[in-house]
Amino acid sequence: MSAAMRSRSWHRIRRGYYTFTDEWAGLDPVGRHRVLSRAVAHSLGDAVALSHVSGLVTHGVDLWGVDLRRVHVTRLDGGPGRIEGDVVHHEGRCIADDVVERDGVAVLRATRCAIETASRASNEVALVLFDGLLRIGLADADALFGQFTLMEHWPYTQHLHVPVRMADARSRSVGESRGRWLFRSAGLPTPALQYEVRNVSGELIGTTDWAWLGEGVLGEFDGWMKYGRLLKPGQDPGDVVFQEKVREDRLREATGMGMVRLIWSDYQTPEATARRLRAQLKRVG
Repeated sequence: MSAAMRSRSWHRIRRGYYTFTDEWAGLDPVGRHRVLSRAVAHSLGDAVALSHVSGLVTHGVDLWGVDLRRVHVTRLDGGPGRIEGDVVHHEGRCIADDVVERDGVAVLRATRCAIETASRASNEVALVLFDGLLRIGLADADALFGQFTLMEHWPYTQHLHVPVRMADARSRSVGESRGRWLFRSAGLPTPALQYEVRNVSGELIGTTDWAWLGEGVLGEFDGWMKYGRLLKPGQDPGDVVFQEKVREDRLREATGMGMVRLIWSDYQTPEATARRLRAQLKRVG
């Protein structure tokens, strides 16, 4: 072990837990947090369950805008809350149904992890988490609302009533969820989600992320990850972009509607983006 550490072929996750350096280097922040969380869970045993953001990582929920520097656990043994190195220990009442097993470790159920993580986050982050939870089928809207009802008098949860009610499994990505929050914050009309466009024969041409039917505008979020998913083996990214342009033209022709596209940088300037969207909705509508 000492030789492996000296040669840097092993990476120390925490005391007593190691992984191969090349595997650790290939992990993104979420992947590293998942590995660290499992090490913490195995180290502390039955005294804790993974919770908060560490629970969401373990459940596989898409994340954005959350702090992954420390692992969060909830004490099941009545132990005190504290921060101990890379672990945050939380006190919290747990009933039997609150604790489930995932990938061989104890973790609080996903709806509770989502509410507790969102309680210390912005409403935009909360909507991203809630949409992600519903999108992968860990809960439906009723289950999420029921969990919020149980916890709405807990500290820092009062602001969550809006994103809880907005949560929708049809938001297929973090970018789409952030767009929905921008629309609401700016007072823009609420779009239909995953709007299917068909030709005169009833054949499906495509599905858009958003559609403002009253204003006659379709909307799409363009993240490069989206194009990466569309790439076929050996295909050039430029070909995918061209195909997307052809698809957009077909959508316009079939509906007679305008099209707006958002990219990641648009969310860095929400007021300017809202002005652009508002002008487009008025111009086409």
